[in-house]
Amino acid sequence: MRIRKIARRTNLSVATRAWGQLSKPARSGLAALTEKYSLSVALGDVQYIDGRWYITHAGLLRLAHRNHCSGIKTTLERHYSEPSASRWVFKATVYKSPRSMGFVGYGDADPSNVSPLVRGAEMRVAETRAVNRALRKAYGIGLCSVEELGSLSGPPTSSLRPDRPTGFHVAGPSNNGHHPRLRDQLCLLIRQHNLDPALVKAYAADFCGTETLKEASRDLVESFISHLAKAAKEDRDALLCKLNSYAQSQEVQQ
Repeated sequence: MRIRKIARRTNLSVATRAWGQLSKPARSGLAALTEKYSLSVALGDVQYIDGRWYITHAGLLRLAHRNHCSGIKTTLERHYSEPSASRWVFKATVYKSPRSMGFVGYGDADPSNVSPLVRGAEMRVAETRAVNRALRKAYGIGLCSVEELGSLSGPPTSSLRPDRPTGFHVAGPSNNGHHPRLRDQLCLLIRQHNLDPALVKAYAADFCGTETLKEASRDLVESFISHLAKAAKEDRDALLCKLNSYAQSQEVQQ
């Protein structure tokens, strides 16, 4: 009982630092997720987006591991897929035990429902969505997963607050007082999605077409923030691959 209480407090503390003061329903929902599924905010098991909790692919896999999942099988549904149109449909089956009949989930992806960052990787997105749905069925997860969300039309609306600097310096005055400065928005995204600040800076400069981020115009930085927020929400794995390419570039330069 004491361990569960500590876990609830820890999750609430981390969530508050990441997304600001939560509403009473949001706090109750997080407590229930902590109690029933032992999900961890710090490990990225859940995300709070537009006032709702979403489970992540990583969180589902950790949940399956804790419950000694026997296996996951995925198959491409060729009849419903259209490779020429980059449309893919997968079937996933989760076996909770060696004798399990299996829990089935389907996932689809095409250019219309994935982030521009992962265009060309629709097959992998479809498989991930299928696995997520099968896992949610197997373990009774009512929450939609982050990876099942389609393309988002704008940056996150949650009021995050950073508690440590990340080395960003973006020129230009802050907004009208009701929105955080661009530097703060970048800091918040980095903390929310556990990204490497140095790699994000390198990516931002490349995105804006400047030597350093602080040389970029305000409009370009705002565009990058929106792009980064959508990429992190829709397919964090793809974003990490992109960021890691800058790490390799830095190693070559050194």
